[in-house]
Amino acid sequence: MTRTDAPRQRLYLVTPRIEDPASFAHEVDQALAAGDVAAVLLRLADGDERKQIDRVKTIASVVQRRDVALLLDEYPEVAARAGADGAHISGIEAFVTALAVLKPDRIAGAGGLHSRHDAMLAGESGADYVMFGEPDRRAHRLPFEELEERLVWWAELLEIPCVGYAGHSGEVAALARTGADFVALGEWIWKEPQGVAAAIAAAAENLAAPVPR
Repeated sequence: MTRTDAPRQRLYLVTPRIEDPASFAHEVDQALAAGDVAAVLLRLADGDERKQIDRVKTIASVVQRRDVALLLDEYPEVAARAGADGAHISGIEAFVTALAVLKPDRIAGAGGLHSRHDAMLAGESGADYVMFGEPDRRAHRLPFEELEERLVWWAELLEIPCVGYAGHSGEVAALARTGADFVALGEWIWKEPQGVAAAIAAAAENLAAPVPR
């Protein structure tokens, strides 16, 4: 399968850190009804393993019934025990370590890749996708032009899907133009003044008709 045969671009939704999943579940459901979302990356607040598993199961009941993949931000062991579809792991060393827990039954996503070399290593190790452009723990990101270049490089050379992380609504269309398979909508999407459903619908429109490069 070549890139010209690739499926349509889709959205990848990143949540805030969730402590009370019951109150968040309705908001997630509204968000998923608003656009073509392929996956939800669930970020969890601190807690013991039992609490984390319970949080995942509550959100999974909403996400997975819509045939959307539920991934955990880190916590590969919790992903396996709670019935999530996989996990997103930051950093090449942590990613390689997590593969033993995630494979072959669950999705293993790689992020926090500081160089093209790290990205290639993730792909060779068995990543189901790679993500570029997400902020690190200090909220630092690649310069946007460098992010675009990296996504174009990956999309043109490799078959493994790539995700471009949009730091705000104005980046969505530009990331779609790179040929990225997915555009991630960061935590900002939940704070948009028009509401999360309207913001996701607008992002979906940008994917449906990206402006040619």
